[in-house]
Amino acid sequence: MRLLFTAAALLALAPSAPCAATPKLRPNVVLILADDLGWSDCGLQGGTSFHPTPNLSRLAARGMTFSRAYSNSPLCSPTRASILTGQSAARHGITAPVGHLPAARLRPVLPKRAGPAVRLLAPESATRLRTDPVTLGEAFRNNGYATGHFGKWHLGPPPYSPLQHGFQVDVPHDNGPGPRKGFVGVWDYPNLHPRHPEDHLEERMAEEAVRFIEEHKDQPFFLNYWQFSVHAPFNAAKSRIEAHRAACDAASPRRSPTYAAMVEAMDAAVGRLLDAIDRNGLADRTILIFASDNGGNMYDRVDGTTPTDNAPLRGGKATLWEGGIRVPCVIAWPGLIRPGSRSAEIIQTSDLFPTLAAMPGFSMAGSPTFDGRDLRPVLEGGTLDREAVFVYFPHSPRVPDTLPPAIAAISGDWKLIRVFHDGPQLSHRHLLFHLKEDIGESHDLAAKHPERVRRMATLIDEHLAATAAILPKPNPAHAPDSLKNK
Repeated sequence: MRLLFTAAALLALAPSAPCAATPKLRPNVVLILADDLGWSDCGLQGGTSFHPTPNLSRLAARGMTFSRAYSNSPLCSPTRASILTGQSAARHGITAPVGHLPAARLRPVLPKRAGPAVRLLAPESATRLRTDPVTLGEAFRNNGYATGHFGKWHLGPPPYSPLQHGFQVDVPHDNGPGPRKGFVGVWDYPNLHPRHPEDHLEERMAEEAVRFIEEHKDQPFFLNYWQFSVHAPFNAAKSRIEAHRAACDAASPRRSPTYAAMVEAMDAAVGRLLDAIDRNGLADRTILIFASDNGGNMYDRVDGTTPTDNAPLRGGKATLWEGGIRVPCVIAWPGLIRPGSRSAEIIQTSDLFPTLAAMPGFSMAGSPTFDGRDLRPVLEGGTLDREAVFVYFPHSPRVPDTLPPAIAAISGDWKLIRVFHDGPQLSHRHLLFHLKEDIGESHDLAAKHPERVRRMATLIDEHLAATAAILPKPNPAHAPDSLKNK
């Protein structure tokens, strides 16, 4: 069973260096979260030259790049809630991107009935991030940090906005699933307006974030910069699109000049933050984290093709295949991480909170329940002793590579996917892959390794029990011979 780390245990492991205990010298934290940026979408893994990301490369030169970082969900809101709570989606209950819906549901529920065409009763996700768990923003505020949230939220409007979760600043204070109307010139928010027809939302957001950095450079700050990029709608500055169109290879699976321009704008915003940190002399005491909320979008259409391609990974956003949950990630921690290093350790976005909570001088009221782990042994160049990470996704979006409601467990080189009640006599169906030898998940080895399946299935059972997950159940009214059988 996975261990739940308390704040007391984390603080007991805290090193004496590199951070001084005085408030002014405590490290700043800048957490940058891209939206829908795939593992192969940038230069961190050498996946493509069509999406140059020089500023992510600058960041990677300062820290550690992870080749096996996982999101807590193949969709945005669950991962965002996991970052803020340090918990699995199975525990906090936000399992779908529904924070913009009118109904305020604080916990998931299982429908009592469904029509005969529906095979499973699938949980209905919570639609709001509850205010009772201590969130990352509240933890930093309680430790004397200035806290600012910039960008996408999608975890509920007031009274569930960033302002109710520990952030003193919230720009643009919107709860939509993507940028309002678009990225260039047409977006408009009450506290963030375009200044001219070519004004880019991400650049304006970065300007506001830079202003926050400069206003708080003499005190510790936590900057939560959650980009709208590279989520739909797909548009960018015309000059950028045309520049990428000239470099486009029609035979390449990644050939959307619009999407490439969006990746460029995303990377440029990262560069603005790095420039501000350097210009204000903060580089030696600022922890920088970059990740994506889920895998790349392979299912929408732009420029006559898909936005991106996640090869060599299978699938994409909204699936439990590697392309949906393996994400780019870099962490730079001055004095702790060797610059320019790489790690193949398995990490997950829910690990960020317990890792930051273990900073020297950082205190936590009570004993928060974390499913994530303190990553500092990995950041110091070592390994992390845990059996598996889990991605719980009890939904089945209408995308080509979809699975029925399922959960994935990744343990070492092995990955097990449990498809709920999809086997004989409504038993669970299991798919087993050896990722080191089969990163594209093309060979199901479940029949060849029944003992491995049994052990990893037990880990899944323990995780679901520990998190009190609301699970899919067979629909007693299901009629297999229904013409609308799903």
